[in-house]
Amino acid sequence: MLDTLAPIVGLFGLIGFAGLAGIKNPADKARPGAGVRLLGILGLAGLAGIWIPGAGAMGAAGALGLWNHQSAKLANWGKAGWLFVAGVPYLLRWALG
Repeated sequence: MLDTLAPIVGLFGLIGFAGLAGIKNPADKARPGAGVRLLGILGLAGLAGIWIPGAGAMGAAGALGLWNHQSAKLANWGKAGWLFVAGVPYLLRWALG
């Protein structure tokens, strides 16, 4: 079952590239969640899907870099970052052989 869903789940990693929007449009420093916003760089982890089938979804965690952004549109992309959880089984399967 994991093998058949791998290509679909791997596409979730593309959501992580939205986290890089925080570089151009940074969140206000006074807003809470600065630690979570540091996860924006994890959007590049979505490239792991090239070598690890389905694990590209882990890159979706990069969208969490937009967590609690003052722009509602960017904040919604940040909520989509929780899709990275779908990549955990693939990463564990790869790591544990």
